[in-house]
Amino acid sequence: MATLAFAQEKQPTNPEATEIYQPVPPKVISNGHGAPPSDAVVLFNGENFDQWVSSSDSTAVKWHLNKDGSMTVKDKTGNIQTKQNFGSVQLHIEWRSPSEVQGNYQNRANSGVFLQGLYEVQVLDNNDNDTYVNGQVGSIYKQAVPLAMASVPSGEWNTYDIIYHAPEFSRGGNIVKPATITVLHNGVLIQDHFEIEGASEYIGWPKYRVHGKAPLMLQDHRDNSRVSYRNIWVRELD
Repeated sequence: MATLAFAQEKQPTNPEATEIYQPVPPKVISNGHGAPPSDAVVLFNGENFDQWVSSSDSTAVKWHLNKDGSMTVKDKTGNIQTKQNFGSVQLHIEWRSPSEVQGNYQNRANSGVFLQGLYEVQVLDNNDNDTYVNGQVGSIYKQAVPLAMASVPSGEWNTYDIIYHAPEFSRGGNIVKPATITVLHNGVLIQDHFEIEGASEYIGWPKYRVHGKAPLMLQDHRDNSRVSYRNIWVRELD
């Protein structure tokens, strides 16, 4: 539509007419692949759980803090979430399924990354482990099948780089603009600006409910998943 609008205007006769000098983009220092850039909010660097609480009651996190700078789900202790609320973000997170394979189908290294506590990017060990494709690794759970399965071997570290734009609601509580999400799994595009249909549901169709900024949440699937996470940071986009 912008191209059409330009076409309807009188064509400029000098290059200066199409040059823009404001606003000047802020300078951000990149610190290398996977490292937090200068404007990132570091949520987990392996040293402590200072940025996190238990989702059920906001008490201290009960997951395992490991000597290698990672954290691991402690079975049946519940989900954890950030103390800080977020809207639209660029999220970097690394995760690993255990090298000792246990279980199958949805009970093998099942966890999830929930944007605003509601919209899940599935974490699962799908190596030689088929399941329903809208619930496999990299899916937007029960909504969007990933474009590819890009997992590394079980026991090695995976990376999710996520661009997420929060939904917008009218004053009356109606959805005005759905949330969108783009996901790269180990550098491979697996979700391409997907319009999220509502909160992730295990049973039933997804649906939106009005909300503002909310925490990032990591799932305890309560089946001895033993999933580990490390190097978690976000850049706020709103």
